[in-house]
Amino acid sequence: MNSIGDQSLPRVHVYGHVSAQPKAIAEIFAGQHSNEAIAESELAIFAINPAAGIDQETIDLWNALSDYQLPRLVVVNELDGSDSDFDDAVLLANRVFDQLVTPYLVLHNDAGDPTALIDLQSLEIVDYTTQPASRRDSDPEHKELVADFRNEYLEAIEDAGEKAFEAGLLFPAIPIVIAKGIGVDIVKSFIERVASY
Repeated sequence: MNSIGDQSLPRVHVYGHVSAQPKAIAEIFAGQHSNEAIAESELAIFAINPAAGIDQETIDLWNALSDYQLPRLVVVNELDGSDSDFDDAVLLANRVFDQLVTPYLVLHNDAGDPTALIDLQSLEIVDYTTQPASRRDSDPEHKELVADFRNEYLEAIEDAGEKAFEAGLLFPAIPIVIAKGIGVDIVKSFIERVASY
């Protein structure tokens, strides 16, 4: 385990095509970028750029790590200023990785830029236009829009079990926008879950 301050962190390895900035993501989450499957890892983060797709090397690394049943998390990066979106990336990853779960969905402002996430567990909005990010209850129209996604997510959690992520059986996909800090806190919370497992 790595140690930052007095907090003990799991060994995190980050994989992905260069277009998804895996090295920058590794730096943010105190991990190491790797082009090889590291069995001794305690958490594997796979970075995806929806506009670039998922290359065969990344798919092969995902499959190689399946044998070790270690926790894996997918971060969807490069969402700002792109025509591709989080949903596209998750659909693709569901085909080439394993079935993913989406605990958070992206909310956009009127200009189409990602500015917030909606937590499908609590239905709270995490607003990244404030510093630090703030949480508030979502509007009724948001609740209605995400109802099907929420039911699907809660069902997956119930079927897999509460600690399925930590046991390497359930794979969350988290949207992130590094420049705005969107989703960074969420990924850190998943890293902490592995650390305390």
